[in-house]
Amino acid sequence: SLDSSCQCPQGDGNPKESSPFINSTDLEKGKEYDGKNMALFEEEMDTSPMVSSLLSGLVNYTNLPQGSREHEEAENNDGARKKPVQAPRMGTFMGVYLPCLQNIFGVILFLRLTWVVGIAGIMESFCMVVLCCSCTMLTAISMSAIATNGVVPAGGSYYMISRSLGPEFGGAVGLCFYLGTTFAGAMYILGTIEILLAYIFPAMAIFKGEDASEEAAAMLNNMRVYGTCVLTCMATVVFVGVKYVNKFALVFLGCVILSILAIYAGVVKSAIDPPSFPICLLGNRTLSRHGFDICAKLVLEGNETVGSKLWELFCTSKFLNATCDEYFLRNNVTEIQGIPGAASGLIKENLWSTYLTKGVIVEKQGMPSVALTDPVVDMDQPYVFSDMTSYFTLLVGIYFPSVTGIMAGSNRSGDLRDAQKSIPTGTILAIATTSAVCILGRGSRARTRRQGQGRVCV
Repeated sequence: SLDSSCQCPQGDGNPKESSPFINSTDLEKGKEYDGKNMALFEEEMDTSPMVSSLLSGLVNYTNLPQGSREHEEAENNDGARKKPVQAPRMGTFMGVYLPCLQNIFGVILFLRLTWVVGIAGIMESFCMVVLCCSCTMLTAISMSAIATNGVVPAGGSYYMISRSLGPEFGGAVGLCFYLGTTFAGAMYILGTIEILLAYIFPAMAIFKGEDASEEAAAMLNNMRVYGTCVLTCMATVVFVGVKYVNKFALVFLGCVILSILAIYAGVVKSAIDPPSFPICLLGNRTLSRHGFDICAKLVLEGNETVGSKLWELFCTSKFLNATCDEYFLRNNVTEIQGIPGAASGLIKENLWSTYLTKGVIVEKQGMPSVALTDPVVDMDQPYVFSDMTSYFTLLVGIYFPSVTGIMAGSNRSGDLRDAQKSIPTGTILAIATTSAVCILGRGSRARTRRQGQGRVCV
């Protein structure tokens, strides 16, 4: 038994468990380690709940790697005390999945997937999407094998490949990656201008074609002018610093996701209440609405029936005794809906391919037409002509850039907490997500009629 008369020494009144140092009276030094998670075993949810961590990561989401941010901060704070280098803290979702998702979804998905489905049909476009996505999936699996074969330091995909397969392979891949990124920037600029001038603000076009045959040359000149302006603005942003623009990275990602959701919302909307998008046909030939507004041969002016503006395009005058084109006289003019909706059964019609040769008239299958013995077509007439010869491999080459961008996660290897785990998981999940979106979007874009250079009207 212990002696009750034994007197233990009194302490200084400061609990020692609050300080990581034994027999230390320096309280300020001990407070530096508060909240540093120095416990060997600690519940993660007690200190960093998953929901709050996810929201904090979304708020601080950025497309700029940590090394680039520190470089810009050092340039903007000359002479100031350098901030200590932060430890890598990005996980799979914020560091790999979202950047890959944002880079894979590109302008091809919004501008050319409808055109591809309109020409190749549902079945061949499905094979095309599977083929392209399989190529990127195999590439991601190979990259995952390299990433899990050792420690992945900062330096991105070039560093991983050059240290694993040798500098020859790393240099070749790095050069191809640089050239691909350069040409992708030019493609995105041209896609931005096409969306701006063709769909949002057509009145901003500086050059305008007087007829349908001059539209392509006018659009090319507009792209040259506006492309130079956009490229100058981008060079200015890079010169000033991209960290200010990068603060809107989450906004840009949200716009991409909302745009994709709007596609599927349009499928539901068109099935319930199809929008009005009339297409004028002469027999089974598609007409371009340039030079006329009413899809009819005759109109009533006062008490007199005269030829319409469409009549004047095929005849010498608007009077009924004028000399007209033979095909125009033998065939009727009809107007159909370009977007009849998913409930109209048009998906069955778009099931198979309809490849076109350059210069042929785009025709609507199933419409009555009286053929001519001498089928000579005047290129100045307001028909819709195919502007290029299409075939399967050509469409694969056009569509393939929409599945690239899988290196965005591996390029952040220096910012990841566990690059060996995050790079394979995030990249493969991003490819699976975008592949599912493209496959489902392929069917949703088949709800409209083929029209205009083989494109699908949307």
